[in-house]
Amino acid sequence: MTARPFRVLPAVGPDNEHFWLGGAEGELRFLRCRSCGWWIHPPSPVCPVCLSKDVAPEAASGRAVVHTYTVNWQPWYPNLDPPYVVAIVELPEQEGLRLTTNLVGIEPDDVRIGMHVRVVFEEWDGVWLPFFEPDPDASDARPHAAEQGGAARDVAPGWRSRSEGGSADRRAEPGERRAVISGVGQSQIGRRIYRDPLDLTIDAALAAIADAGLTREDIDGVSTYPGAMAMPPGFSGVGVTEIQDALRLNLNWFAGGLELPGQLGSVANAIAAVSTGLATHVLCFRTVWEASAQGDRGRAFVTMGGGGGGGYKATGFQQWTLPFGAPSAANWIGMMAQRHFFEFGTTREQLAQIALSDRRNAARNPNAIYTDPMTLDDYLSVRMVSTPLCLYDCDVPADGSTAVIVSRADTAPDLRKPPVQVEAVGTALHGRPSWDQFDDLTTMALRDAAAMMWTRTDLRPADVDVAELYDGFSFIALAWLEALGFCGHGEGGPFLEGGANIALDGVIPLNTHGGQLSAGRLHGYGFLHEACVQLWDEGGERQVVRPGGRRPEVAVAAAGGGPLAASLLLTRR
Repeated sequence: MTARPFRVLPAVGPDNEHFWLGGAEGELRFLRCRSCGWWIHPPSPVCPVCLSKDVAPEAASGRAVVHTYTVNWQPWYPNLDPPYVVAIVELPEQEGLRLTTNLVGIEPDDVRIGMHVRVVFEEWDGVWLPFFEPDPDASDARPHAAEQGGAARDVAPGWRSRSEGGSADRRAEPGERRAVISGVGQSQIGRRIYRDPLDLTIDAALAAIADAGLTREDIDGVSTYPGAMAMPPGFSGVGVTEIQDALRLNLNWFAGGLELPGQLGSVANAIAAVSTGLATHVLCFRTVWEASAQGDRGRAFVTMGGGGGGGYKATGFQQWTLPFGAPSAANWIGMMAQRHFFEFGTTREQLAQIALSDRRNAARNPNAIYTDPMTLDDYLSVRMVSTPLCLYDCDVPADGSTAVIVSRADTAPDLRKPPVQVEAVGTALHGRPSWDQFDDLTTMALRDAAAMMWTRTDLRPADVDVAELYDGFSFIALAWLEALGFCGHGEGGPFLEGGANIALDGVIPLNTHGGQLSAGRLHGYGFLHEACVQLWDEGGERQVVRPGGRRPEVAVAAAGGGPLAASLLLTRR
């Protein structure tokens, strides 16, 4: 007798019971505003359109169209055997009314974007999970936004999208110009090195302080992401208080937390702090030990809810994804990539160029984890993780710490070497703060962060010499290339074709240290470290040399995926 698959179930309460218990009566229920009729998902006590609090559960039709999907091949939970389909479906009641689910009653190879589906419920320990199956009564002639070659836009009245925002007022010089990066440092980096994360952090911090020509007595600020947190294992482990106490720092300002515009949001915080005079020299750091945390138990062990224990109940965003066997950003980003493939004709061969370029660059980096040559055939034949993403599209769990020192610009004469200047910062989020409810699932919050950054400088994409762009999954780097204007939206595939444009001698050298796909997942900070290394002409064998022998003068470092993103434009001029 086959054991029933394990499902992570949501924590059901008064705010969400209409959704998770409605299946007992065969109804797919959402909150709806009684004043203006707007459907609200995930639940909120206020209507985002008219701000009325007169909202109440109402049954929707239960019919939908597949907006995007991924076939998951990774075993995350006991007895929930792959392959299975995770999808985002959109209901006809309202453009942009979507939910994440599983498609059932259909072979994965037969799923397509735009197909019509209907809800079916399964009961799990008192919770009714809404799955969707092919709708035999639907007419393919019935139009729907999700079937078209343009993404649905969930823009309520009063919701200002990036494209409508215009440029920022730049009459005053942006405050970030009062900040510089004076030093960088890294600890030992490797797979399963089993060193204490605080020990790694101390090594990186002292290296960065020395690189700046400072002493620990000079450090009066600390900023980190995500702060100290025990779960998921290896994602953190070191916060502000641990490093302050270990180094006996006297701080005038500090910050550490998760609710930031991505990992580099902690650096943006430090830039703001020194620009306003709250601190003079801020130690920023990011430490991970995910490889040691997972050991030989696989990546699912360090994924939220991935241990298979029955006591965990999902809350927040995860209640809308974990019950459907989608605990990983590989699943969420896979659905974004699939939508991009559908709308713009992007191919796996084009996307592969990011992984192939990263591997070539990693071969020149003595600290990179994977340096063996990789061919296109290697890429195309490796196992799939979450279509269209394969193993080589996913970053490499690692142990290591990266630190940077953000200093006041007027301290430059006291520093060991000319600092890297902060030209502009981008931290905006104008779309919904969600992985599956964002208005355009062919891009992410990076669209807004990049657009903001360019409003704060007279430099343009053509001025950038190197781009160090987050590649937790290869598609995120493609989305950053488009958002930053190195190619147009939807043109990432052709831009990557053949890999020449992103090579060390290409139009825009990309991830010159090997990125997270080959050098190791240092979770965002590695890109800022490499951007500074390139601007300081310290890249060794991987050092970029522009036409005519010129060394890089402008670099962009960007990190974050989904609803998290920040970008920094840096110069040595």
